[in-house]
Amino acid sequence: MSNIRAVITGVGGYVPEYILNNQELSTMMDTNDEWITSRVGIKERRILKDENVGTSFLAAKAIEDLFSKTGTKPEEIDLIICGTTTPDHIYPSCASMAAERVGIKNALAFDLQAACSGFIVAMETAASFIASGKYKKVLVMGAEKMSSITDYTDRTTAPLFGDGAGVVLLEPTNEDFGVMDSIIRTDGVGYKHLHIKAGGSAIPTTLETVEKGLQYTYQEGTNVYKYAVINMAEVSAEIMDKNQLTNDDIAWLIPHQANLRIIDAVVQRTKVDYEKVVINIERFGNTSAASIPLGIWEWEKKFKKGDNIILTAFGAGFTWGALWLKWGY
Repeated sequence: MSNIRAVITGVGGYVPEYILNNQELSTMMDTNDEWITSRVGIKERRILKDENVGTSFLAAKAIEDLFSKTGTKPEEIDLIICGTTTPDHIYPSCASMAAERVGIKNALAFDLQAACSGFIVAMETAASFIASGKYKKVLVMGAEKMSSITDYTDRTTAPLFGDGAGVVLLEPTNEDFGVMDSIIRTDGVGYKHLHIKAGGSAIPTTLETVEKGLQYTYQEGTNVYKYAVINMAEVSAEIMDKNQLTNDDIAWLIPHQANLRIIDAVVQRTKVDYEKVVINIERFGNTSAASIPLGIWEWEKKFKKGDNIILTAFGAGFTWGALWLKWGY
């Protein structure tokens, strides 16, 4: 078995400039700041307003940020994996379009669809590619333009989602740092509770589906919340128990930013001190696969070499998981 690990050696991120706050939302639908804040903990979210650009624009901006901070050149990258639910097109991949935007020409690039768990699944996938010994510099992204699949007449889903992208650079190491372990699971029972009804091969887009708004996110919030609270909390505790990690051993917990009450449940189950929990949901909302890498991007300067960090997420599918990594710089 390979003793090569994948360690994070650089971080980049990007969020659009436009801020859609709860006050503005309340002029668009029957809602208010108190109602939104008390239920999900969101005050504002970033929205990509630029015309004729999609998720690959956000992803490319995040890559450019990483390149500028690390001095990495496009020709050095040999693999790009993008976790996303909102690619610019059904095909080609968002990863390939982002690569073209930043001048990466010699890399394998593909998208990975695991909804809000996309970044964790992409990290585990990339770590396996690196462990093979074939790939040396890998970009792992979570990038979403969630506003493109949000119905701004639906008060139950419109307040939740924002746009953004985060990226990490993974490289091989023989030291005891990087991706240490992960637990990732899927249960198809979640399909009926969270999906987009039309626009895929089962129900292609037609004038009728568009008139009915079937191209937007459909969510049964109560059911999704119930499964998310249980599974995110349990898998986070499970990976800690599996690796004999106590709450005192954990330097940082980075949960997917879907709902502040779900984050609270994870904190209570793991007993990690709240000051060790990365939270930006109030300012960014739910950015799906981008939420965890955006947390890494914002908190990067606070991390210390050797820090034990737990990433955890839950999303459509249902797909959920937790990943343990040791910070490498």
